[in-house]
Amino acid sequence: MKKTPLQLINDRFGSKEKLVSELKAMFDKGDLFIERLNTDKGLASVANAKLLKLYDTAQVVKDKFGSRDKLIADLLDKLGRAKDTGLKERFDNWGLPRLWDYHKSLSKKLKKESANK
Repeated sequence: MKKTPLQLINDRFGSKEKLVSELKAMFDKGDLFIERLNTDKGLASVANAKLLKLYDTAQVVKDKFGSRDKLIADLLDKLGRAKDTGLKERFDNWGLPRLWDYHKSLSKKLKKESANK
């Protein structure tokens, strides 16, 4: 039987509060997330499934690239537009999950194109 997001949080972190505190620490560092959090509500009001996705995405990006700037630089390199400041500014406004999803789809597309050559 599939576990609910709350059960997954309790298994992995012990409580939602511990997950929220770990995410807040990642937000405070500023190297992964841009500041788009509603200060009135905070992370505690975010859905459990979304919190898990945010945490998992942040961990993968942190392990693979180290920071969101390096992820953006890798995206620009894959697109062949490393010096395009306009596109970099656009990527700077994207949230981390959107950047990571775009990176995955672009990598898959480039891999498929290279296999067809």
